Amino acid sequence: MTQVLVSVGSNIEREHHISEGIAALRELDPQCRCSRIFEAVPVGFEGPNFYNLVVELHTELSLEGIMAALREIESRWGRERDAIKFRDRTLDIDLLTYGELSQPEGPTLPRNDVYKFAFTLWPLAELCPDQTIPGDDKTYQEAWDAFSEEQPLWPVTDFSL
Repeated sequence: MTQVLVSVGSNIEREHHISEGIAALRELDPQCRCSRIFEAVPVGFEGPNFYNLVVELHTELSLEGIMAALREIESRWGRERDAIKFRDRTLDIDLLTYGELSQPEGPTLPRNDVYKFAFTLWPLAELCPDQTIPGDDKTYQEAWDAFSEEQPLWPVTDFSL
């Protein structure tokens, strides 16, 4: 079984789409673990705040298989695939890591979002604090402790899975 870490986010009907996305991920791995849910201001555009979390699951699917499964879940809940990167999302599920795989392209793993966004790194540090980031010598907690970007983010207290 391969450990897979994915980020899940929504800023349209957030509670509904996050709940449905997690239910679909539980179909892939009933024992999946979820971080707390965080609320974050959109990055790169103006819109409603996002709910974000990270999910750890284990799978026998290949890299291509898990990517296809994640895209199917997004599509099921209204995700439109187009060239517009920064926009409102019903459900956004991104593959952050696939086992210990570290590669610069096709897809980039670990995903650059691991280092770039508080809404990804804080939940990772919470879920897998002592785990080493693939291809790096830092743990998720060490990377979070060194994170210096100013990105508004706070735990959600009135919604949980």
